[in-house]
Amino acid sequence: MLRGRSLSVTSLSGLPQWEVEELPVENLLLFEVAWEVTNKVGGIYTVIQTKAKTTADEWGDNYFLIGPYFEHNMKTQVERCEPVNDAVKRAVDTMNKHGCQVTDLADGKHVIAQFHEWQAGTGLILSRARKLPIATIFTTHATLLGRYLCAANIDFYNHLDKFNIDKEAGERQIYHRYCMERASVHCAHVFTTVSEITAIEAEHMLKRKPDVITPNGLNVKKFSAVHEFQNLHAMYKARIQDFVRGHFYGHLDFDLEKTLFLFIAGRYEFSNKGADIFLESLSRLNFLLRMHKSDVTVVVFFIMPAKTNNFNVETLKGQAVRKQLWDTAHSVKEKFGKKLYDALLRGEIPDMNNILDRDDLTIMKRAIFSTQVILHPEFLSSTSPLLPMDYEEFVRGCHLGVFPSYYEPWGYTPGIYIVDRRFRSPDDSCNQLTKFLYGFCKQSRRQRIIQRNRTERLSDLLDWRYLGRYYQHARHLTLSRAFPDKFHMEPTSPPTTEGFKYPRPSSVPPSPSGSQASSPQSSDVEDETEDERYNEEEEAERDRLNIKSPFSLSHVPHGKKKLHGEYKI
Repeated sequence: MLRGRSLSVTSLSGLPQWEVEELPVENLLLFEVAWEVTNKVGGIYTVIQTKAKTTADEWGDNYFLIGPYFEHNMKTQVERCEPVNDAVKRAVDTMNKHGCQVTDLADGKHVIAQFHEWQAGTGLILSRARKLPIATIFTTHATLLGRYLCAANIDFYNHLDKFNIDKEAGERQIYHRYCMERASVHCAHVFTTVSEITAIEAEHMLKRKPDVITPNGLNVKKFSAVHEFQNLHAMYKARIQDFVRGHFYGHLDFDLEKTLFLFIAGRYEFSNKGADIFLESLSRLNFLLRMHKSDVTVVVFFIMPAKTNNFNVETLKGQAVRKQLWDTAHSVKEKFGKKLYDALLRGEIPDMNNILDRDDLTIMKRAIFSTQVILHPEFLSSTSPLLPMDYEEFVRGCHLGVFPSYYEPWGYTPGIYIVDRRFRSPDDSCNQLTKFLYGFCKQSRRQRIIQRNRTERLSDLLDWRYLGRYYQHARHLTLSRAFPDKFHMEPTSPPTTEGFKYPRPSSVPPSPSGSQASSPQSSDVEDETEDERYNEEEEAERDRLNIKSPFSLSHVPHGKKKLHGEYKI
């Protein structure tokens, strides 16, 4: 169900052509307002953060993000500076002197303001009520009532037309917030959402069909050679292995080289995010691996923030013990090496029974006898004393991410394997996910590398430099509606974001349902017939021919305005 990925990838069969007319950004101001600007709560933070660079490259100093002020976030995520734009500087000075009063100091520039989610909707509603000359966009990433209904284990998507909206919102004591959300939707010049399934939901829950679907993208970092990102995977996997050694200290009875690392991450919404179906599928996967006597071990991380008072002392101690073991091993190794070296210099073959003395054995025994358990109920951070890795590093070190969300499944997780959670029962969905996981465990190391390489090649299709054009379309549309005498837009819609069938490559192993193998393959076993029928270079060349390079926006120098027409798409 991958959507029509890019409006410029016209070389891909099945994608319609669509060109976005250029906007005179030198005469415009663009504001994005959201509760998750520099405030990590969920996926919206990542959407805004990753999109910011592409947007800033296009708009230069005329692009602004507005979010809540939290001192701890200011210290780590924001650099203080004076506004370069004179109009904005005067507005900020006025607000500092007289409180948060809205003053029209745009100096003839037209203003676009995009508000994300109901928390930011107050500004949109007041802007329209006070008839301010602002072109407004409201974006919902998930409806407020939809989250609550799905959390109640209701067959939500198949009963959208049957809910009494006001009654449901009132019973859940969110009617006031729901009214703000719905008012924001209907006050906005343009209403957007992030996926087709959420567009259907919004039409029923908020009583307005979205004007534009703005799918979420990624900041894709490309490497000059394939081995570069493979090396990164190996490096970050080694860090995760160190963490696991500390977590299972005293009980590490499995081979880390035959261990697969899986993860799920997001808000702690047990059913909405699919943690329930994931746990059940893991139980069934465990049964299959044991039944087939597989030597593969699966370690799964649940990265879901939950309320905690502090780090468990035993948790920190487990990682400290792991480090102590490492230091002890190196100390004994150096001492062993010196004794061996001295003996060889004397022309002697040392007695291995005597090369370690009683003190060495005592040191090692002190380091061994202890067991600890580790939990990690918070978002990943390079400053964490438990698992000091950023999310991007952690993802690269793992083998597979699993996001079987029931609610808004396309928020930020384009999928390789798709679990049907709408038209299947929960039990059938569990079986389907189990088959996907079991099939992945059966893959050889080479098959996983092939799959990873192809995913890396095709990642351009999800880059913001492609998908950002849907946002460009929404901005142009809101200007044409707010200032019809200044901006004109042909009454045509962007192409529908329905997916298309991309040829299944020979590198993809058969699905578990179609596989005739009765047991998982060892990770170091190669399938000769697979190698014979697959040529990675040929497939890579086909991918390169099918993917047109994304457009690039030259950097806007500090304080310089671009002239209309300088942006070529």
